[in-house]
Parts: sequence; C-alpha cells; structure tokens
Amino acid sequence: MSLSFSLLSSQTRPFPPFPFPSNSNRHFLLPSRTSTTSTCPSSPIRRRLLLEPNSTFLSLRCSSSMSVENSTPTSQLQDSLFFSRAYWVSKSIIAWNVDVGDGSCFLFASKTAALSIVDDGVEGNNMQIKLEEDSCGLPENVIRKFPHIQDYRAFKVPSTLDAKTLLKCQLAVATFNSEGKCINVTGLQLPGVLDDLFSYNGPLGALYGEESVSLYLWAPTAQAVCACIYRDPVGGNPLEIVQLEEVNGVWSTKGPKRWEGCYYVYEVSVYHPSTLRIDKCHVNDPYARGLSSDGRRTFLVNLDSDTLKPEEWDNLANEKPDILSFSDISIYELHIRDFSANDYTVHPEFRGGYLAFTLQDSSGVLHLKKLSNAGLTHVHLLPTFQFAGVDDEKENWKCVDANMLEKLPPDSVQQQDLIMAIQDSDGYNWGYNPVLWGVPKGSYASNPNGPYRIIEFRKMIQALNRIGLRIVLDVVYNHVHGSGPFDENSVLDKIVPGYYLRKNTDGLIENSTCVNNTASEHVMVERLILDDLLHWAVHYKVDGFRFDLMGHIMKNTMVKAKDALHSLTKERDGIDGSSIYIYGEGWDFGEVAKNGRGVNASQFNLSGTQIGSFNDRIRDAMLGGSPFGHPLQQGFVTGLFLQPNGHDHGTEANAECMLAVAKDHIQVGMAANLRDFVLTNFEGKEVKGSEVLTYGGAPVSYALSPTETVNYVSAHDNETLFDIVSLKTPTEISVDKRCRINYLATSVIALSQGIPFFHSGDEMLRSKSLDRDSYNSGDWFNRLDFTYNSNNWGVGLPPKEKNEKNWPLIKPRLADPSFKPQKIHILAALDNFLNLLRIRYSSPLFRLKTANAIQERVRFHNTGPSWIPGTIVMSIEDGYEGVPGLSQLDPIYSYIVVIVNASPTEVSFACPALRARTLKLHPIQATEVKFLEVSKCTFHDLVHPELLIYMLAYLLGYPKLKLHAGDVNR
Repeated sequence: MSLSFSLLSSQTRPFPPFPFPSNSNRHFLLPSRTSTTSTCPSSPIRRRLLLEPNSTFLSLRCSSSMSVENSTPTSQLQDSLFFSRAYWVSKSIIAWNVDVGDGSCFLFASKTAALSIVDDGVEGNNMQIKLEEDSCGLPENVIRKFPHIQDYRAFKVPSTLDAKTLLKCQLAVATFNSEGKCINVTGLQLPGVLDDLFSYNGPLGALYGEESVSLYLWAPTAQAVCACIYRDPVGGNPLEIVQLEEVNGVWSTKGPKRWEGCYYVYEVSVYHPSTLRIDKCHVNDPYARGLSSDGRRTFLVNLDSDTLKPEEWDNLANEKPDILSFSDISIYELHIRDFSANDYTVHPEFRGGYLAFTLQDSSGVLHLKKLSNAGLTHVHLLPTFQFAGVDDEKENWKCVDANMLEKLPPDSVQQQDLIMAIQDSDGYNWGYNPVLWGVPKGSYASNPNGPYRIIEFRKMIQALNRIGLRIVLDVVYNHVHGSGPFDENSVLDKIVPGYYLRKNTDGLIENSTCVNNTASEHVMVERLILDDLLHWAVHYKVDGFRFDLMGHIMKNTMVKAKDALHSLTKERDGIDGSSIYIYGEGWDFGEVAKNGRGVNASQFNLSGTQIGSFNDRIRDAMLGGSPFGHPLQQGFVTGLFLQPNGHDHGTEANAECMLAVAKDHIQVGMAANLRDFVLTNFEGKEVKGSEVLTYGGAPVSYALSPTETVNYVSAHDNETLFDIVSLKTPTEISVDKRCRINYLATSVIALSQGIPFFHSGDEMLRSKSLDRDSYNSGDWFNRLDFTYNSNNWGVGLPPKEKNEKNWPLIKPRLADPSFKPQKIHILAALDNFLNLLRIRYSSPLFRLKTANAIQERVRFHNTGPSWIPGTIVMSIEDGYEGVPGLSQLDPIYSYIVVIVNASPTEVSFACPALRARTLKLHPIQATEVKFLEVSKCTFHDLVHPELLIYMLAYLLGYPKLKLHAGDVNR
C-alpha cells in the first residue's frame, strides 16, 4: 500500500537553549499520523496536514513496507522519517528489523529536528553514532516487555553515549551498504529507554505546603518547560510565567501560597514525531485535580481543604453500607445525565448533574431507594471524568423541542434527523472520550469553573452512600481522545510524545480501542493509572472501578491496582480499601490479543486474581448470537427452536441442538462461569466448565472464583434488553409475553452465582427505540422515566449511522402499537425485579463465596440428551448443624430449587433427585399464590424448611411447569 504525503519546509523558529550547537537551521513540518490499525480493517488512514504561512510543498510518496531496497529513491527514504520502525529498548540496545550484512548502521540526532535524507545519506544531524549488531539478539527482559519485536536484531549503543541528553533530539537510525549508500532510514520508538533511564516514583502534579505550592512534571524528552499562572479560568494575561528546572527528567518549581486558587497551563518545548519538529505545546497537567471550563486550564486546588468537603465528609467511610463479601455485590449501571435529565421532580438547574442525586424526594432517588431497600448494593456510573464531546458551558448547548418530537410518528426518520443535527452540540455523550482522568466532568456541575465540580461530586457520593448504595466509577484507561501537539484534547502526547500511546511496528498510534490506545506496559503510564485510581478512592471515597476495555491493559497493572486499592485503610487513608471491587471488559482483541504486547487483562488471563470480568457467554446464550451477529438470531429466552421467528437457524434438529448448547452455556454461567465446575452436558457427558465450548471453539468458562464473573444480559452498549427481546421474538406474540421474557432474562442473572449486573431501566422495560449504540443519541433516545408512564419505545427510527441497515426490521415493529408496553406492564416488571433482589438476598446460598462451595452445593437437573427443551432446573443445598458433610450457611433454608421455563407451553418434568424433598414456595412468591394452583401442596413445619423458587412458571403467567406427583410431595 502506498500513501500520498506532503512535505513542507518553513523558516526556522527560535528554540530554547540546548547543550550542543546546531549545524543546520532547517526543520520540516509534516502531517500528524494515526495508526493503520483499526477495528475495521478497511478503514482509511486519516491524516491531517499542518500548514504554516509562507510554506512550500514538496510532494512525496511513502510505502508501508518494512524495508527499502538498494534502488529505493532518496525521496522514499526521506519519507521513512515519518515512521518509527526501530526501538530504543534500553540504555544499551536499539532493536530494528533489518539485515545490515556487510554494511553499517548509524544513529543520528538533531537538536533542532533538522534531519533529512540526501543522496549520500543523512544530513542536518548534530551527532552520528555507529551501532554494532549484537549477535546474541535481544535479551530476555526486553522480549518480555516487547514480545511483538522478539525477532528483531539488536544493535549495541556505546556505553559512553550521553543518552539522556540525546533523547531530547530528533533521532533516526540508518543502514548503509558496503559501498556507503543509505538503504534504510527510520525514526525511533523510545518508551523502553525512557523507562530504563527515567522511571520515577517521586511527587507529580501540584503539592501544597503551608507556605508554598510546588509543581512537578515528568517530561524527560522536553527541552524546556514553563508554567503560565493565571488568575481567571479563561482570558487575561498570565500573572507570571515561571521556568521549571529539570532533574533527571522531572521538571519542577516552587511558587508562593497565593497560587492556590489560580489556574495554570504548561508550555512544553519538545520534539514531536508526528510533526518531525520541535513544538511548543500548551497543555494541562496530567495530574490535574481541578480544571476550568472545557479543560482550558488546570485549577490549583487542594483537595484536602475543608472548604471543599461536605459536612461529615471525613466520616463517610464509617457511614457506608456494609459489604461483608464481594459475593454480596449486585450492580446497577447508570449514566449521570440519564438519571435526571427527564425527571421533572428535579429542579431544572440540577437536572442531568451531580446534585440531582442529593434530592431525597425526586422520582429518580425514590426509585434508587426501592432498589437499595430490595438489596441492590452498587451503582456503576458511566464515565464521570473530564471527557470530550460535551461542552462544559451549558449555555452553549443546542436542543430540540421535545414537545415537537412527541408529535412525530413512532417510526419516523425525523426524530433522528433532528437529534443527529445537534448531536455534537448538545449536553449528551456517554463519556468514553477521556481528556483528563483525574477531574470530575464539568458539564455535570452547576459551574464548571472553580471548586464546584469537586464539591458536588462529593455530595453525590455521600448522598448515594446514605441511601445504602456504594459507587463504582467507570474508568477508561485504555485510550485517550486526543493526540499530537495541537489537538485541544491532547494532553499526554504533548508532554512526552510517543510514550503514553501504544504504537504499531511502523510507529503509528494503535487505534483498536477506537482512538489513541494507551500503553500500560510502559512504567509511567502504569504509574499514572495507579495514581489516578488511588486519587479517586482516597479523595472521593468511591467503592469500586469498572475498567473499559480492560483487556487492553496489562494484567500486571490490574493486579497492582487491586493490591494498591486494597491496601488503603480507614485510619491512614480515610477509606477501607479492602471493600473496593474492580471488574471490567476482558475482551481479547487488537494488538494485545493472545498476549501480543505482554500478558494482558483478558478473561482467561485474570483467573485467580479476584478481578471480575463481564461474562458475555451467558448474555449471548440467553439472547442469541452476539451483538455483532444477525439481529434476528434467537437464543434460549428469545424463542430459539421453541418459538421460531422466521430466521434461518438451519434444520429443526440444528436449532434444537443450538438450544441445548445454549442451556449448557447458561448453566455454566449460573455456576459463576467457573473453569472447574463439573456438570452433565447436553450429550450426557460429565464435563468441566472449561470443556464446554463456544461456537468459536473457545472455552465458555474462565473463572476460578465466583467474584471473577460478572453475569449480565444487557449493558449500555448495544440494544436494551427489552429492545433486543422485541427484535428477536416472533412479531405475532403479545407485548405481555415480551415483558415476561424481559423478566425471565433478568431473573436468571439475579439468581446466578457470581456478581449480577443490570443496565439501568431493564427493570422498567427500558427502550431506546431499538438504537444499538446510543452513546451520542441525545436525551431523546436515552430517556429514563421514573414516573413509569413510558419505557421510551417508539420515539422514532434510531440514528442512521449505526442502525440504518436494520431499519427494515425496526420500522414495522416501532409502527405497531401492540409492541408498546403500558404503565401496568412497567409497574409489574419493576415489582418482579424488586422481588428477585429480595429473594437473592434472602439466602446466602444464592451468593456462595468460593468455587469449592459452588461445586459442592450447586447441581443442575434436566440434563443430558433426554432433557426437556427450554427448561433449566438448578438446586442449591445447604448443610445441617451437627450433621457431617456440608457446613451450614443459611439458618433458614436448607435447599433451594430454581426452575426456569422458557417454553411457551406447559412442560412436565420428573426429577428423582428431588424425591422425598418437601418443597414450598419462597415467602415472597407465596404472596402471589393466586397465580399458582397449589391446592395439592402439603407444607411441613421443619426446623430447616425447604425452599422451592418456583419462579417463572407463575410470576410470568406462562403455562405451569409441573413436577410429577410422587417425585415431590404435592
């Protein structure tokens, strides 16, 4: 593949003083680069041309190949400076995938970024150093850190070289043939040598003393750093400009106490590989703890100041709701703006923000109280850090008249047209566009400037804790929104260019996570992540962290994060770190797949760490296919084999087999997706969970502990649960049945071992009008209604960009009024969900703490080739006091049976294992006894009364699932 570029020359600009003199006054201004790597292999390479006045153009061509033949024109060699295909991996070694043969290899440096290629080699350099190849190859420690270049050749860097000074230059390596002709040139990737020479564990950011404010910035490749101090958050001239001094890569200064409450930005003069020049970058502190509106300036704020603390803030650790074991956790995923933007019981100034959570009698808070009272333990908040995509200044937002939208047809294209026209100018975005990790997002505060966002965030945490809910923050350390020296959202890449962001072997930024992947395998990236987590835990007293695309972070980083958080104590840090739970998306893809950049935090690598990861297997088996498959592919609860929707699932025998396989996947998930859990599969064989395979041949299970599995069927990504049920089930079934299927799916998650996770609104049949990706779809498609009058179904065709190809399926469903639930359906769904939570927390047997306990106590019946399709029967057994065998965990119930009937017809099931058991309905279900014929039941007063969770046969109104008389006392 070849690509067109433009090379620009311009007049020299002044540079800061540097240790050695220049022999050239030329530099080149070139386009910034992004990686060719993408989740979409065919995505174009996007390049931005950076222009200066009075510049001239030289049109060039470049190739993405790794090496250049002897006949390569000089112009193509010149293009090689765009790339960084060699790696300076340690102080003494440069790795490069070239064969020098009888030729030679040199390292070139230019303090003014003046390197260029001419017919006889490289010019514009201040220094050139001959490199000798090391026949022993790369050492083992380098291969562990950079496994993707393990086959590269090693070139020795002279020990006498002043590498620390050289790293502030433009660098390139070149090979020459035996006749002295240059045949290969490329730039260098520097993270390895920077880690080797400049790893640092001292202070960073702003530190506040009694009489002073000190600033520290890690920027080892910078030539100069100064801090511009401002009185105001925007506008005006600096109060002063202070030059920072460097010691071993760390720049620092000490200022007067009067700086506190002011704002500052750094000016960093540094060589940037995306422009091939020395740039002056104006940038916020990556350790910022406060910001002005839209992150224009860093706010000098001391988070330990009493003026920033709500009343009784320092005692919050003692007020938090108890959590005795991570197995007791249940999680409710919620977006801050969704929670109150549409809640008219909230004052308009508080809607969509932090303070909405502090209003004790709003509809939304009353709803959360219901969930908490039923047993819910944690609220997971979608990103709350400073992100791009939403202006912090609310007066700049655009909106569409909701009253006008309400009048449009339910299947109209007009709603999405109007919403999409302002999607980047409204107040809505999920927030997965990180700019600065360590500061609360300004748009959720009443005032984005000053300390308001800090105080209000703390009030939100305190208020939620006081109604019995712990808080999980959604952290996005796998990528950042901006890069390069000029992007207003770029921070890290302006300070140490080429270090924080992961590069491919061409030296281009990896984009498999969307944009600008970060590299936690680099020491100071990992440190920034760990410091940020500790900051949120200590200064905001949060109770957990959910990691976005956790698989793109190294396993070692995640284990260090868990250990660091768990080491926090109330006495020393004001927080009990042992109660902080962490989990995330352990997907294994992109450049990190199969440990391509080291052992990553993917599902299979995390077993034994006590770190949770989302179980997509149970989701896909329940709903059908995957979010990336055909939208009509059915699963266990959406009608596969039992209620066909017309989609081609193969022969009837194939569909039945798919249903049986799905049941095995679900049963493994209900047993916490444990790798070593033994069950009887659909073929009648005893197998471990790791021997049950996905359709792709990978093991279904991966966990060694129940708290390593987060079971879910719905999250903010993809369609809501109600929407996916409405899409996959046959169009002719009633809305009542769809509502019951919604509850059926939720109930399996609620009654499974492991950590149950629910998307906000699933308990209210939430709809996004079939939008599969509502990250930027505005309040209209993301509305939550805590008055329970509407579930938001049928508010127009979902946005074109992600949904248009499915509009032919979506349109007739939205247009059909029979698909829309009424308030009675929503209230019934909520009541059922609350009952599920109450049942889960009525017995510790639903929340077993160890893999051994699950293996000993959990059994699945109705297994093997003679199984009754659509039926799952799970039992959980307790021990008896004074009786050898199992220990007693539950003082009330000794045996639980959960029966799931996904069939639309009545089924009958004989279970010898339940013979002689005297089972009765759970007390919560007994209040609904009118829905179940129980006239033949006999109840016995036992010391340990036995329990039958006869769940879905009566609560959903499905035909009754019968147990044969004689098998259970009836």
